[in-house]
Parts: sequence; structure tokens; C-alpha cells
Amino acid sequence: MKKIAKTLAVSAFAFAAVVSATAPVSASSAVSFNTGALPAFDLSSMDVETALMMVQQQRAQLLDQQLADQANAVQERNAQLAILSSQLKQAEANGDAATAAQRQSEIDALSNSQQIDMLRLQSLSNKRNEAFDVMTNFVKKMQDSRSSIIGNMR
Repeated sequence: MKKIAKTLAVSAFAFAAVVSATAPVSASSAVSFNTGALPAFDLSSMDVETALMMVQQQRAQLLDQQLADQANAVQERNAQLAILSSQLKQAEANGDAATAAQRQSEIDALSNSQQIDMLRLQSLSNKRNEAFDVMTNFVKKMQDSRSSIIGNMR
């Protein structure tokens, strides 16, 4: 029940954003939506269903991009940890206690950062999955509405 309420709230928020974005500012102005790297689209020429779908698709694309960036950051930290670990082993083999202690503290600090990065990665993954769930639920509800209308017409 809470998931349905949350989905409806997200859909209502997206609908309100689309309606407020498509409200004409002046008779000659066209409303467009652009978020940086994503292509702009004109909301004023779309029906509400298409506009909501476009907003949800852009949200999913942005989350995909953030997820890829976060995964790259995690991979970079893993590479740094591997380098520091090999340096630590080399320092221990050479009997250099000062360098070994320094490498160990760097590994500990990087491991803590890595844990935070993994939490961010998990959070972004959950948000991405939620965005796709909202999108598929929206498509299903619109299809059910169309089926109901067609059924009532017969």
C-alpha cells in the first residue's frame, strides 16, 4: 500500500511539474525542457501522457549516467587500493616499517571512502530501479485506462 502511495505521489509530482512547465508564459513562447547533456524537448506540443513519459525517461537516463560515474569512481578506488596494497607488501618485505605504516593508514582511509562510495552506488541503483518501476507502472496504468475506455465504448 505504501509503495502504491509513493508511486502515485511521484507521478502526481511529475504531472504537476509537467503541467507547470507546459503552461504558456506568453502566447508566442514555446516551453522546452533541457537538463544539460540530455536533449531538449518541447513540452507544449505533447499530450500529458507523452510529457510524463519523457520526464520519466530523462530521469532514468540521468540516474543511469550518475550510476555509471559512481561505478567508475569505485573502480578507480579499487585500483588505488590494489596499488597501495602492493606497495604495503613491498615495504613489509623490505622491512621499512615507516613506509608500511603510512601505506596502511592510506589503505584504511581509502577503504572508508570506498564504503561510502559503495553506499552511494547502492542508493543510485535503488533510485534507478524505482525510476523504471514508476515508468512501467505509468505505462501499465495508461494501457489499463485505454482498455477500460475502449471496453466502455463497445
